[in-house]
Amino acid sequence: MKRVFYFLLIFTAVLFISGSCKQEAKKSVSTTPVTFTKEGTLSLYRAESDTLLTELDIEIAESDYETQTGLMYRESMEQNQGMLFIFPEEAYHSFYMKNTRFPLDIIYIDKDLMVTSIVKNAQPMNEAGLPSENPVMYVLEVNAGLTDRWQLENGDKIVFQRLISD
Repeated sequence: MKRVFYFLLIFTAVLFISGSCKQEAKKSVSTTPVTFTKEGTLSLYRAESDTLLTELDIEIAESDYETQTGLMYRESMEQNQGMLFIFPEEAYHSFYMKNTRFPLDIIYIDKDLMVTSIVKNAQPMNEAGLPSENPVMYVLEVNAGLTDRWQLENGDKIVFQRLISD
C-alpha cells in the first residue's frame, strides 16, 4: 500500500510541476538587412599612364569590428561600390569569405596606394585564407570580375577621399 501511495504522490507532483511550467511560443528573430553606406569615393588609375580605370563609391572598414565583419551577411553590392579596409600599419593580411554571400575580387594595396596583389573570384562562404603577397595597408573588395573588366594590374594606383561627416 505504501508503494501505491508513494507512486501516486510522485505522479501527482510530476503532474503539478509539469502543469505549472509555462509553455512559450518560439519567437522568430528578424534581422535588418545590412546595407551599403557611402563613406567616400575611390579612383583606380593605370600606373604607367595615370589613365582613370574606374571610380567607386566606398564604404570604409577601419575599426576592429568593421574589418572583421567586412561584407559578411550582405546579399549583394552594386557594380560601382566597394569596401575599403584601412589598417593602422602595413603588414601581411589574409581575408576569407566566411558568411559572405557573393563572390568578390580582393585587391591588396600597399602604404603608397599601389596595388600589390589581386585575388580574383573569391567564392562565397569559403573559409580558406586568401593572403596578401606583400605587406599592405589597404584592401579593396569589389564584385568578382571587375578587376578583369578594368584590366587592373599590380602597380596600378588608387586615390580615395572620405566624405565629410556632418
